Amino acid sequence: MSTTSHHDERIAKMRFASVYPHYVTKVEKKQRTKEELNQVIFWLTGYSETQIEAQIKEKVSFEDFFNNATLNPNASLITGVICGYRIEEIENPLTQKVRYLDKLVDELARGRKMEKILRGTEK
Repeated sequence: MSTTSHHDERIAKMRFASVYPHYVTKVEKKQRTKEELNQVIFWLTGYSETQIEAQIKEKVSFEDFFNNATLNPNASLITGVICGYRIEEIENPLTQKVRYLDKLVDELARGRKMEKILRGTEK
């Protein structure tokens, strides 16, 4: 599924630091923890906790956030629909990576087991 260039640009410029608190709120409302959220982010991006904190402190855009990340080789196993878009059909690579993250956060908030969220790895 193609997105508009305006949509892709808006996502690229969005600050990770502005979205992260919403991720935390979403998962904590469903009795999941910030630590579990960070584990999911670490799995997807290869960032350590210190690196995540630095990304937040520096208020990096999603574009910089993912440009500096080492995407998990199993990220392509993340499929399904998020925000009305089928992830595997998103043409813009950055938008797809952001939607990967959104999908993982959504799965965590829904109570999915960590082994299933972290595709291809053990807990």
